[in-house]
Amino acid sequence: MRNTALLYFRMALMMCINLYTSRVVLQALGVEDYGLFYVVWGIVFIFGFINDSMMASTQRFLTFELGAGDKKRLHEVFVTSVHIHFIVSLIIVFLSETGGLWFILEKMVIPEGRLSAAIWCFQLSIVTTVAEVMSCPYQAAIIAHEKMSAFAYISILDAFLKLAIVGMLLLTGYDRLIVYAILYTGEKLLIRVVYNIYCTRHFEESRYHWFFEKTLFKKMSSFAGWSMFGNLAYVLYTQGPNMLLNVFFGPVANAAQAAASQAQTAVGNFSRNFQVAINPQITKTFASQQLEEMHLLIFRGSRLTFCLLLLLCLPLIVEAPMVLDLWLKDVPEGTVVFLRFLLVILLVQQTASPLIAAIGATGKIKKYEMMTGGLMLTIVPAAYVVLRMGGKPWSVFAVYLCIVILTYIATLYLTLPPIKLKLRDYISNVLRPCSIVMVISMIVPVALKLLTGHGILFSFLNIAVTVMATSILCYTIGIDKEMRGMIKEKVKKIIGKKIA
Repeated sequence: MRNTALLYFRMALMMCINLYTSRVVLQALGVEDYGLFYVVWGIVFIFGFINDSMMASTQRFLTFELGAGDKKRLHEVFVTSVHIHFIVSLIIVFLSETGGLWFILEKMVIPEGRLSAAIWCFQLSIVTTVAEVMSCPYQAAIIAHEKMSAFAYISILDAFLKLAIVGMLLLTGYDRLIVYAILYTGEKLLIRVVYNIYCTRHFEESRYHWFFEKTLFKKMSSFAGWSMFGNLAYVLYTQGPNMLLNVFFGPVANAAQAAASQAQTAVGNFSRNFQVAINPQITKTFASQQLEEMHLLIFRGSRLTFCLLLLLCLPLIVEAPMVLDLWLKDVPEGTVVFLRFLLVILLVQQTASPLIAAIGATGKIKKYEMMTGGLMLTIVPAAYVVLRMGGKPWSVFAVYLCIVILTYIATLYLTLPPIKLKLRDYISNVLRPCSIVMVISMIVPVALKLLTGHGILFSFLNIAVTVMATSILCYTIGIDKEMRGMIKEKVKKIIGKKIA
């Protein structure tokens, strides 16, 4: 319970700090330099898909050896993971200094006189990425030991250091883009040192001593398997549109995309914390072949995720201009439309997450990763064709949304048969109630927009009424009868404690 509370506190604090620092950094750098920073940083991030796969492998092997209780083997696994991540770092440096640098010099749209600053950012982003890659074995060790409090405290330190960076950025008279890149890199290096110190003091296996075993090295490297393909798809469809926007429309479009993505991430984190709790239950019920219980968890997980996100997304979609103006003041052109598309995309993707947990529980992920990853990889080429035909910046996200919907349909096709769940049951228990809630919920804010005037007070009124109406619909239609009973009992207990 304490760890859960710390993680939620960490999430809320980091969200507030990240939203605040995004606003100040945008004002300090200006729209063009802000967009330039994020597109340059994103180039190196693309090559990080290799590391994401190895992170999962390291965590799995450390957790397994902890359960086995073999301290010698645990140390060998940790040292091997350090070697693997070192090799991953070298690969990322090579790919960045060749393909990444070529893209910056030959393809990127960079404002006149800012090439030198872009190169500075790019080289520092490589240093930062290497530092984060080399931190992964230590982060994996903390998670494997379930020391979530340490993980939360270091993350909170990370957030406050970012806040300090913003303060120093405002005081400098030098090129702020270069200064911000230097400070950001320094902060990441410091966090890397903190992870190292904590682990070497608390976990005996994390004290490095040379060891190499070819069999273990090969086994840990190959474990990533098909998840590497999925991670490649993820970074390409998240960073690919950003690069397309730069090539066709310049860094101003990148600034709009960066701001919209920050807001989408802040909203999405709330549902992801809930999914972290329900996903292990889905896996356990499948392992014990309690399929009916598993189906019920999928239905409830999907509906609760959708309702929680709709409560957050719908007011933001309707009142995006006002919310973004309050948050950023100087809102990059196109941010409103980008944010609306990204929030709808988030709704679709997160509603499908219990199904993804279910297919993961079966272990039959090869076909799933190939088909869904392949579909998502079509986002960039499809968006490129649309832009070449004269499409507007928002058309990139329209393509993104269409392919996400197709991927959801493919997910249904691939996941329902292995878990013996009928399509009609999923439709009646998830898609139908969620669709009814969404359609009726949209009537309220649209009607209020037509009936009321403009201004910040009317916008806040619209948000309040939309949240209330959506909450009632989610309670009466969005969740099942048993869930309503559980909520009633929880409320009664809370009220009873306060009265007592």
